[in-house]
Amino acid sequence: MYLFKELKRTHTCGELTIKDNGQSVILNGWVQEYRNLGGLLFIDIRDRYGVTQVVINPEKVKKEVFEIAVSARHEFVVSAKGVVGKRPEGTENKNLASGEIEIAVEDFVILAESKTPPFEIAEETNASEVLRLEYRYLDLRRPQFQECMKVRHQATVAIREYLNSQDFLDIDTPLLMKSTPEGARDYVVPSRIQKGKFYALPQSPQLLKQILMISGFDKYYQLAKCLRDEDLRADRQPEHTQVDMEMSFVTIDDVFSVVEGMMTHLFKKVLDAKLETPFPRYEYSEVMRRWGIDKPDLRFGMELNDISDIVADCDFKVFADVVKNGGVVSAICLKNGASYSRKQIDELTDFVKNLGAGGLAYILKADGGDKSPILKFIGEEVKDKICERLRAETGDAVFIISDKALKAETILGQLRLYLGKKHELINNKEWKFLWVTGFPLFEYNEDEDRLEAMHNIVSSPKDEDMPLLEEPSELPLSDINHPLRKLRAEQYDLVLNGVELSSGGIRNHRRDIQQKILNLLGFTDERAEVMFGFLLRALEYGAPPHGGIATGLDRLVALMTGRSSIRDVIAFPKSTTAASLMDGAPSDVDPEMLKDLGLQIID
Repeated sequence: MYLFKELKRTHTCGELTIKDNGQSVILNGWVQEYRNLGGLLFIDIRDRYGVTQVVINPEKVKKEVFEIAVSARHEFVVSAKGVVGKRPEGTENKNLASGEIEIAVEDFVILAESKTPPFEIAEETNASEVLRLEYRYLDLRRPQFQECMKVRHQATVAIREYLNSQDFLDIDTPLLMKSTPEGARDYVVPSRIQKGKFYALPQSPQLLKQILMISGFDKYYQLAKCLRDEDLRADRQPEHTQVDMEMSFVTIDDVFSVVEGMMTHLFKKVLDAKLETPFPRYEYSEVMRRWGIDKPDLRFGMELNDISDIVADCDFKVFADVVKNGGVVSAICLKNGASYSRKQIDELTDFVKNLGAGGLAYILKADGGDKSPILKFIGEEVKDKICERLRAETGDAVFIISDKALKAETILGQLRLYLGKKHELINNKEWKFLWVTGFPLFEYNEDEDRLEAMHNIVSSPKDEDMPLLEEPSELPLSDINHPLRKLRAEQYDLVLNGVELSSGGIRNHRRDIQQKILNLLGFTDERAEVMFGFLLRALEYGAPPHGGIATGLDRLVALMTGRSSIRDVIAFPKSTTAASLMDGAPSDVDPEMLKDLGLQIID
């Protein structure tokens, strides 16, 4: 019987090279592959650092050692002692750092056996995500996920390193706190001591970091756990991590400077990528007009073009009526798209109709002449003006959507992204950052005829828009010209390659303004006091002007590692039903626990 300490590793499986030829070593790891070739036993041993081949020659080891080695199977944990040697000519593996050498085994021990894994521990697997999440401890052994976790670690180290160098303080905030409405449903925790009362798990540390500013900590950060009970998708999890920051006595320029410095340091340190700063800045209204989405992907062109003025007086009633009623007609140009078949056009039409469009107009500038079902209505002159504005040449396709401004832009923006991916127009080797600023403070909820905060209930209105808070108006809230719907917020998002990476704003540091905004959002003074009283009271005791931002760490690492889902960069993620398939959470609890908490389950 071998003791582990007698075969404790001297090197990792990614460390040895031809320079170590002749050295006596011990490797520990998992069996990646095993091959018995004419009596010679070859075993690839894997750890998180790499793979090294060991060779067991029955003529050069004790019989019992060979018998132990020959019984090893996939994912057995083993230890091998031997001497580093050069592989025979022609058998080198150029795909491995250790591919020029192998270990001639002298001793071999099985430290732990393994059942046959439900899927292969390899770069690629056909196993379903459900199965992989159930056996997450096996899935995490796969090389790409080992790399994801490594990059995540390196990213957090670089982030802390930079923020610490800028005099930020890393301050923890509680996970058990008061429930405050922040846009999603809270996860709640019952109190055993105060029966019938509940803590909430924080959706973000937003209000608490503002309290820290009032407390005099002018530069705060935290890698904060945020928990939200919301519908899930690839870039959402019930719990996620954000790089949370807040600063006192700052302008938007100051916040941008810190974040750009952090990103520059992070990408250079982890990916050896150089970012160009300052990142470009665009107003919300501009990004919607040009790209049809508030998180545009700038890695390819195909910008939206408003052609309302060109078609306003044309004989095509659909376009003319939309413009007359205050809507827009907008278009994009797909280079080399004129070869689209009727079937392909129908597929695009179905795509935009599923987004709410009434239909899809188009112009195909084919070699044999321009083709369009609306040509007989708009005429050659209008058609040529449209193509000129979009710089459409022979071989190109123009696609047109008409509707209310925001709706038309949004639908066309989604069509742009769809075509960009379908035609592989996106340069995946680029890092395209941009800031989006000047978001509306409020958005209108048509179903409930009321205003909602577009981003954050604590965002300050822009100074120049403050008078709109008090401007009287007889217009209904549904009217886009209502003064309150023109209010812009000191709110900003950082976008990377079409993904909203960070969101933040300059906050209200005066109680009267914060109270006014809560009232406009439907909170009575009494309800505002119940929900936000601790913040409102704190604002009365010398609150400094302050602002901050939160960056989604999971989204950031997913982008840096080229993963499409943040589940790939979280060690133990939940499924799309918010379940942990590995340990079975959420689960039933002991009835005695419910009794202690004063709770009863009702079907």
